[in-house]
Amino acid sequence: MFVQIETVEGVENAETIAGVDGIDGIFLGPSDLSASLGLLGQQTHPDVVAAVERSFAAGRAAGVPVGVNAFDPDVARGYVAAGADWILVGADVSLAARGVERLAAEFIPSSPAGA
Repeated sequence: MFVQIETVEGVENAETIAGVDGIDGIFLGPSDLSASLGLLGQQTHPDVVAAVERSFAAGRAAGVPVGVNAFDPDVARGYVAAGADWILVGADVSLAARGVERLAAEFIPSSPAGA
């Protein structure tokens, strides 16, 4: 069974959670975790990253694989370096939004024609 840690309470109890018989892996959710830390929408805030990495350490100490969803490729690389066993990079909504932004920048003039 895989479990997800998304709150401060979960991070504080990550070692206990990882040690529960039958836990096969831990997945960290930085979006909800950022909200739980009072940092809504700041998934890359250093406190959020540190909490994720503390949970990684607890999982590894218990011999349980750990993974995370990372929205920023640079933060994702940091999580890989910190020992993530698997990682999701990006999300469908953010990837679609960035694609639309690129197209809009290319095809919608920033000022009216002839101005």
